[in-house]
This record gives sequence, C-alpha cells and structure tokens, in this order.
Amino acid sequence: MVTSTTTRSASQNASARLLLPAGAVFLAAGILLGFIHTSAIGISLRWIGIAAFLVSTIRKSSLMTWTFLAMLAGVELGIDAPHIAAQVRLPGDLFLRLIRMIVAPLLFATITTGIAGHSELKSVGRVAIKALILFEVVTTLGLIIGVVAMNLSGAGWGVVVPAALEGAPPAGAPAPQNWQEIVLNLFPSNIAEAVAQNQILQVAIFSILFGAALAMISEQKRAPLVNVLQSLAEVMFQLTRFIMYLAPLAAGAAIAYTVGNTGIATLLPLVKLVGTYYVALTAFVLLVLVPTLMLFRVPVVKFISAIGEPAALGFATTSSEAALPLAMERMEEFGVPRWIVSFVIPTGYSFNMTGGSVYLSMAAIFVAQAASMHLSFGRQLAIVLVLMAASKGIAGVPRASLVVLLATASAVNLPTAPILLILGVDTLMDMGRTMMNVVGNCMAAAVVGQTETSVTAS
Repeated sequence: MVTSTTTRSASQNASARLLLPAGAVFLAAGILLGFIHTSAIGISLRWIGIAAFLVSTIRKSSLMTWTFLAMLAGVELGIDAPHIAAQVRLPGDLFLRLIRMIVAPLLFATITTGIAGHSELKSVGRVAIKALILFEVVTTLGLIIGVVAMNLSGAGWGVVVPAALEGAPPAGAPAPQNWQEIVLNLFPSNIAEAVAQNQILQVAIFSILFGAALAMISEQKRAPLVNVLQSLAEVMFQLTRFIMYLAPLAAGAAIAYTVGNTGIATLLPLVKLVGTYYVALTAFVLLVLVPTLMLFRVPVVKFISAIGEPAALGFATTSSEAALPLAMERMEEFGVPRWIVSFVIPTGYSFNMTGGSVYLSMAAIFVAQAASMHLSFGRQLAIVLVLMAASKGIAGVPRASLVVLLATASAVNLPTAPILLILGVDTLMDMGRTMMNVVGNCMAAAVVGQTETSVTAS
C-alpha cells in the first residue's frame, strides 16, 4: 500500500514537471503562429499553454506563481479580446482600495510600537541618516545609468512628434514644487486628512513623532497603549494576508485592462524607448542593487526570494502602494526589525524612487533627442543635478513623473511636446518603474537593517 502510494506520488510529480515545458512549448508555438497570421490556431495553442501552466500551479501553488499565471492570462485576454479586457477594472480597483484601507493603520501601529515599545528612540536619527544617504547615492546612480542608456540607444532620434502636440501644454499638470513646499508637505496639518488622502509619508512622520512622545513618558503610562498598538499591528498584518488572496486576480485584471486599452500596435513607434528602459533597469540591478547587497553582506538569493511576490504585485498593478504591506511583511520575515522596515520603506516612497530615477533621466534625454537637440556633457550633467533635487518628496503629487519632467524641461530649456509623446507608453514603463521602486525600498530596508545589526552586535 505504501509502495503504491509512493509510486502514485512520484508519477504525479513527474507529470507536474512535464506540464511546465509542455505549456511553454504550446505558448511559444501559439506566439509564432500569431506572427504568421494563423490567429485562430495561435490563440488556441496559447490558451492550451496557459491551461498547462494552470494545472502545474494548482499542484505547486504560491502567491507569486498564481500572480505570474494571472498576468500571463491577462496579457492574452487583452490581446485576444480587448473589448472585454477593457471592462475588467473592478478586481484591480477593489484590491487597491482594500490596500489603501489598511496602509495608514498598519504604518501607525508598526512605527509607533517600534519606537515606543522597544526603546529605539535614540536609533531613529541614526537610521534616518543612513537611509537618506543610501537613497541619494542609489538614485543618483540610477539617473546616471538612465543618461548613459539613452545616449547609447539613441531611442529618441528620428521619432516624429505629431503636429497636434507641438506647443500643446500638458493637460492638468500641477505646478512643480519648490524646496520649501516639499519640506512643508512632509508634515500633516491634519492627521485625519493625511489618512483620508493616503499621504504615506505624512502618516509616517506623524507616527514617528507620536512614537517618540510616547517613548518619553513613564513605562506605566505608555504600556497599555503600546500593547493595544502591538495588537493592532498584528491584526493589520493578518488582514493583509486575507487581502493578498485577491492579488493574482487583481494583477491579471490590471494587465488585461492595460493591454486591452493600449494595444500592441500603438507601441511600435516607441518600442525602442520601452526596450531601452528595461535594459537600463537590468543594468541598474546588476551594477547597483546586487553589488550594494553584496557590499553590506545581505544574502542575495534569499533577498530575491523574499521580494519576488511584492515585486510581481507592483509590476502588475503599477502601484507601489499595493505592494507596501506585503513588502513590509516579507522584509520582516527576511530578518529586518519591524521598526526599521516601518520607517525605511515608507520614507523610500518619496526619497528612493530607484526605478523612477532611471526613467526620469532617460525621459529627459529622449525629449532632447526627439527634438533633434544635441546635448553637451555639461547640459546632461545639469539635467542629472536638477533631477537629483526635483525628484525628491513628490510621492503625494498626482502625476509625479510629469511634474518632474516639466520642471526639468523648464530648467534646462527642453521642449515639452515630446513629454506628451512619452505618456503614450508611460503605463508600460510604469510597470518596471514601480517594480524597481518596490525592490529598491526593500533593498534599503535590508541594508540599513544589516548595518543596525552590526552596530548592536558591536
């Protein structure tokens, strides 16, 4: 009986292992046939491949595998039935709304209890300095990689800007902020308003101040409130686990909606720009993120395993906010103290836009190339310096990338019409941008946590 059960289990495992390559073969064949205009057969083969992946996923399920499968199905739905795909916003919108519902109480509970409950008040300043230095170095390197990548690819040369865009001001673009407004907007005038508007950094600042004040009163008076907040943090993490069951469906719906509305054909004129961006992101990972992890002795393979799910979620939903609770949970499981995770990751949403830094410098050089402007080294350096300042503290500004690009264009005398052209493929690049922002913030938490562990040990 035992032998029969073992044999059956081995047979099932062997079948499961065969499903993945079989699914890949069917999917590849369907894509190939799609290029030679046998669409009906191609569609059938692609869906057979996805079905094979589905069976394999059921037998060995995880949130990440389900998310990637849903994304694959979403792309196929967007291509095959764009009219249907354009109507499937509900799961993604519902998921984002549920995430926004828990972000503020989760941050408030974790940051406050981290500072007040574990006597970490003296460490906050040290962690803040480390995090901000790391943010500045990493994002500056991202800006440089973006400039180099665009100069090498020349994706903007020869791009024709439609006449209708010439001289057209970007609709609804808010005015760029000066440094005083950026600093002022870090602090909430009303915490209820900050929570209602989901201003993550303002909630984090209030939580730090609240936790510091709580830590300064006597143990007897603060203990009851700390206990309540610790329970609140655990409840929020448990609620996060419930909401994550919706993540694959939300990811698939978001991808289907994007592909169904954008269409593949409309991307061809700017495909070189999109391709250059993803090559630049790969270079950023290999030249900046991985060496940083190795320099601070953070286990790279273990880190990649920890960030896989939040990174995939950020890519599919194009929302760093959607991945925030899961990223915090995974970094805590990775071994980073909760109070460091709760401080570094939300702060990074405004000051550590790693994917955004690569995107912004690339976009600025693309604008110049599309306008047939040959920029000197000095002007390209000026663009990097402007972006170093303009890209900080704008997470709460609607259409933040547009604000920064307009500010940079104004500062270095670039035309604005090509910026509107970029917005046509911004969603595709926003997927990679958001994913890299999530990964960069997780990396910052891991590095700062590693340095704090060394300080504590010494």
